Amino acid sequence: MGDVIDLTGDGGVLKAIIRKAKSDAIAPADNLPIVDVHYEGILAETEEVFDTTREDNTVFSFELGKGTVIKAWDIALRTMKVGEVAKITCKPDYAYGSAGSPPDIPPDATLIFEVELVACRPRKGASMGSVSDEKARLMELKKQREIAAALKEEEKKKREEAKAAAAARVQAKLESKKQQGRGKGKAK
Repeated sequence: MGDVIDLTGDGGVLKAIIRKAKSDAIAPADNLPIVDVHYEGILAETEEVFDTTREDNTVFSFELGKGTVIKAWDIALRTMKVGEVAKITCKPDYAYGSAGSPPDIPPDATLIFEVELVACRPRKGASMGSVSDEKARLMELKKQREIAAALKEEEKKKREEAKAAAAARVQAKLESKKQQGRGKGKAK
């Protein structure tokens, strides 16, 4: 097991890496806030497993920084990379506090989680880039669309001019035929 890292500076959230991620693995970020994890939760006092995704092999997904999970998770998962497995020890202040989470978690319980970060991804509908990247991309698209529209206009104009010119030629031909016809008639 790796060294124990105190993530909060007060011993509230301790992390030990069990399995390192590859060095080029991605980590959660502001533009990749949705994390998928496998985990097993153990009560430090009794070493009893109170929750696990291992049995049914499900993945638990949540968005970081939204307060939808205990504080310790929001803190610890930001420090993890995809593929990493870590043991996270959470003091009650960073877990369920003095209230606990009945019936599984008693008041003032220290919890130990073995967490594997399976994936992190952007929010639905968000691009991988930041907001400013997104704006730039939209501006670029708009510009391209405007250019395309202008070109289309240009083409349309050319086509209409060509049509008008062709119509004028046809008209001129018809006129000259009429002239010829009249001439022949008279000659008889």
